[in-house]
Amino acid sequence: MQEIALVLLLLLLPLLFFLASRVRAGKAGELRPLPGVEELAGAVGRSAETGQALHVSVGIAGVGGPQTAETWAGLTLLSELADEAAACDTPLIVTVADPTVLPLAQEILWRAHLRNGNPEGYDPTQVRFIAPNPMAYSAGVAGLLLWEPLTANVMVGTFGDEVLLMGEVGAREGVRQVAGTANPQALPLIVATADRALIGEEIFAGGAYTARQPIQVASLLAQDWARWAIAAAIIVVAVAKMLL
Repeated sequence: MQEIALVLLLLLLPLLFFLASRVRAGKAGELRPLPGVEELAGAVGRSAETGQALHVSVGIAGVGGPQTAETWAGLTLLSELADEAAACDTPLIVTVADPTVLPLAQEILWRAHLRNGNPEGYDPTQVRFIAPNPMAYSAGVAGLLLWEPLTANVMVGTFGDEVLLMGEVGAREGVRQVAGTANPQALPLIVATADRALIGEEIFAGGAYTARQPIQVASLLAQDWARWAIAAAIIVVAVAKMLL
């Protein structure tokens, strides 16, 4: 299996560099729409208009464990939202459930304010450590959604059954919600309570959609092309077996 993965990677590398050059030249195709990411585009703007805060949760996991990739997906989206929020001095509330994520989230907000020439706007208490236990964390976030005036609730990262409590309170309070995870058990709960859902691998693509870096966009295009090629190969093989 490792040999097959290596061969596929070597085949995709030339396509990746080709597409990256096309993206830089403005000649590459458009990415397929992701409603969840499109919803995020207006979240900071609505917060700026109303003066109400935007809540971001990066999940219940930390870094250094098996769910590190999902946590980084949430942190990547946080970085993009923090840049937009710092540019227009919009209040942002970030909640974490793991101590390893707390300094990372604070660093992301600090650097976002520095990049946008607004260092005095940074407040480390914008990042709140709630609790390491998933249910205790969800109860804390539910209280935040219940009592804080918020324009949107963004939850991207590792979640389990506890996401239902947060999502249900947010939906009841009329807060616009975008949520995503790679955990199949939590996805039905997210779809049932969130206005827009990022399903599975879409959480890893969210940063590329918002940042629009050429190499990141090219990687998504290359993956889409590879999917179409694999699907076509499966159809060809199936038809060939039927005819022979």
